[in-house]
Amino acid sequence: MKEVYSTNDPVQLSFVEAVLKDARLNPVTLDSQTASIFGGAVPWVNRRVLVADEDWEQARQVLKDALGEAYKPPNP
Repeated sequence: MKEVYSTNDPVQLSFVEAVLKDARLNPVTLDSQTASIFGGAVPWVNRRVLVADEDWEQARQVLKDALGEAYKPPNP
């Protein structure tokens, strides 16, 4: 699994998950429980969205198309 997005914004997270699911890329979100322990008020705990290794390039392109300049990909 490789990370394609990281955020502590629940609206962005929901959008990214929906875009990836629509592209049939089966995203997995990690750190949701950790981030929600403090009601999402801890800005340094991001939720990370991952996809299968073989879907990573496609997922990055899908997010770039959906988010445009707002997409800041994580370092590989």
